[in-house]
Amino acid sequence: MNAFSVFVSTYPPRRCGIATFTLDLAGAAGNSEIVALHPPDGPHVYPLEVRHQIRRDIRGDYRRVARAINDSEAKVVSVQHEYGIWGGTDGEYILDFVSALTKPVVSTLHTVPHNPTPGQRRILLNLIDASAASVVMSRSAAALLARAYSVNAASLDVVPHGVPQLPLVEPDGVKARLGMRIAPMILSFGLLGPGKGYESVIEAMPSVLDADPTAYYVILGATHPDLLRHEGEAYRDKLKHLADSLGVADSVLFVDRFVGRSELGTWLTAADIFVTPYPNKDQIVSGTLAYAMSAGKAIVSTRYSYAVEMLEAGRGMLVESSSGPALAESLTAVLQDRSLRTLLGRRAYEFSRTMVWSEVGARYRGIFRRVSVSSGLQQVGSAVASSLGDAEIAGASRVRA
Repeated sequence: MNAFSVFVSTYPPRRCGIATFTLDLAGAAGNSEIVALHPPDGPHVYPLEVRHQIRRDIRGDYRRVARAINDSEAKVVSVQHEYGIWGGTDGEYILDFVSALTKPVVSTLHTVPHNPTPGQRRILLNLIDASAASVVMSRSAAALLARAYSVNAASLDVVPHGVPQLPLVEPDGVKARLGMRIAPMILSFGLLGPGKGYESVIEAMPSVLDADPTAYYVILGATHPDLLRHEGEAYRDKLKHLADSLGVADSVLFVDRFVGRSELGTWLTAADIFVTPYPNKDQIVSGTLAYAMSAGKAIVSTRYSYAVEMLEAGRGMLVESSSGPALAESLTAVLQDRSLRTLLGRRAYEFSRTMVWSEVGARYRGIFRRVSVSSGLQQVGSAVASSLGDAEIAGASRVRA
């Protein structure tokens, strides 16, 4: 390895949000190589920048790869942390990995539970202690770590979730490229699974259609691979049955595939309204919400932590409840007021300019340089102290002689 930084994470062609995040971040940071966390059902072939693989459930792989990084010319190791992508109970094998490293670690914390189990709390605190820098993607995440974990908030780097550089365009000019009809499109995207709140939007659709019978809701994304492996398409079928029972099946469209960055950008620019109906109010980050802001979408969202922080000051419409009626009221208000849609979208777009990947990559490069220089100074200090210690021992020997 001769890269300045090594990123350790799931990685494409693995289909998960953190894999895509790492692909974009490594590209924006530059001069980097990848260690792929490889799940049992992971891809057989990785791109050339993946220099090592850690089989998620093989504990010996963690120290083996750490030793390989120690022997390389890399200066910094960027670790992406989310409990489920690392091996062991609550992903505890990450501690084997970081404890075996002699290079400075920069940890990006994708999940900070409000009510962690003892194991989750121990792992997260030990990871932060082992890291030269820890990155969170929102002020609310930093505040939570200070409040619930007693972490010094001043020691955390807050760097936003990166987003693509998308044009601010009129949605109707893009819909034909996707085979969508020219009518108000409401969009949600991401790996499909329970906990996203899509049921609430489907329940809102009868009222939305009363206001505008031409509107339609698109749920874009493949089923999460872990859910697919254990339950198949039972959850997607449940959503379809709900739409059918409410008489809105023709206005709720499922696009059942994992889309790449280019196609995703097309879907985002084609949408009139983007909705994140997540019921978990403690959610500290949402890549889908960040991406929608980058496309200048009018966003309707439940009041989870990240949405409140990102959409405050009139950058989106926040819904007090995740119920169907509450979402229907806000969706209908935005749907019927074109000037409001335009205003919300422009404010979101302007705010997201500091979140484009080129800006985020520059922020990470600054952190990498800082910890690399600090690590180098510490090594020099240790060498000097060791040299002085040797001199004192030699001097004492001469006195005794």
